[in-house]
Amino acid sequence: MKILIVEDDKFFQKFYSTKLQENKVEVEVAGDGQEGLMKMRNSPPDLVLLDMIMPKMDGFAVLAARSQDENLKKIPVIIFSTLGQEKDVENAQKLGANGYINKGFFDFNSMVAKINQVMSSR
Repeated sequence: MKILIVEDDKFFQKFYSTKLQENKVEVEVAGDGQEGLMKMRNSPPDLVLLDMIMPKMDGFAVLAARSQDENLKKIPVIIFSTLGQEKDVENAQKLGANGYINKGFFDFNSMVAKINQVMSSR
């Protein structure tokens, strides 16, 4: 499985990339929403972990752009953010997000369970 992590925080990029790679997952990283969309188009992943608060293009804009592209719509996206307000989560789901993980309360086993849940429902 190949996962694209779209996250601007270098610490989070490295930590989650390492943890996923330890679990035999191929990982690619994008540092902002524009780069994330480019990588989704050029080398489509099996799943995207998407931060919401980023420079250049935030997660909501990425979801909106994804919803306009027939090929990108097929790629499942899990929101991976500290944004935990119910309205933010609902807005992301309306834009096509397949799940939500609050990285402020991070538990790697819960993340793996959510990834497996989203992938098995495809």
